[in-house]
Amino acid sequence: MNRRTLIGAIAASVALPLINHVASAQTAPKTKNVVFVHGLFADGSCWSKVIARLQQKGVNCTSVQNPLTSLHEASEAARRAIAVQPGPVVLVGHSFSGMIVTDVGVDPKVTALVYVAARAPDAGEDYTVLAKNYPTPPATAGIVFNDDWGQLSEEAFLHDFAGDLPPEEARVLYAVQQPFKKSLTTENTTNAAWRGKPTFYAVSTQDRTINPDLERFMAKRMGAKTIEIEASHLSLISHPDMITNLILEALAV
Repeated sequence: MNRRTLIGAIAASVALPLINHVASAQTAPKTKNVVFVHGLFADGSCWSKVIARLQQKGVNCTSVQNPLTSLHEASEAARRAIAVQPGPVVLVGHSFSGMIVTDVGVDPKVTALVYVAARAPDAGEDYTVLAKNYPTPPATAGIVFNDDWGQLSEEAFLHDFAGDLPPEEARVLYAVQQPFKKSLTTENTTNAAWRGKPTFYAVSTQDRTINPDLERFMAKRMGAKTIEIEASHLSLISHPDMITNLILEALAV
């Protein structure tokens, strides 16, 4: 090795750790806690794949068991989870629970909001009226009610909710879906947390539960950092790496 090569090698060995340090500093999460909320036709375990990936990066994760009874009770469950976190929180919601993120996200501990194929109404806005501006998604026809409690039929769950998952995996998720109270879907939010917090949105382009164009509209209206995923309504399960990366962006704010 000649003198010039030796000097270059020494310089590179010194520079590389510095570059790596800068890169890690840029991507290191400022917030270390994530609270997840699930939507209709699911339970808290739907976030398991994303949670596992975040835990590997040292992120503290809590998945709320949404009671699916009323917006008030669902919001209170999320507030309790936020209150016990050891520091600032990124609040993440899927599907219906975007209502909860929108309402509860005004909590001063919440630093950023992440919506995954989720409802994102304005304060006091009637989401059902907003949704009527777009074609009705196929999953709506698959909701079966038993008195005041609804859930998806197995056929609708497999084809219109979890359409890009292997059938055997989708059937397990179908078995753990929680029924929701009919009146839950008629309630409106009081707050619009996305008006004052950094916001991120994952659109599912193959969604048959919420119209993808409605998702795009809500994301654009919020001014959210938006990604599009070629996925069913369950991108958090079929594409957990992409959802994890979006949450990591929110943690770095």
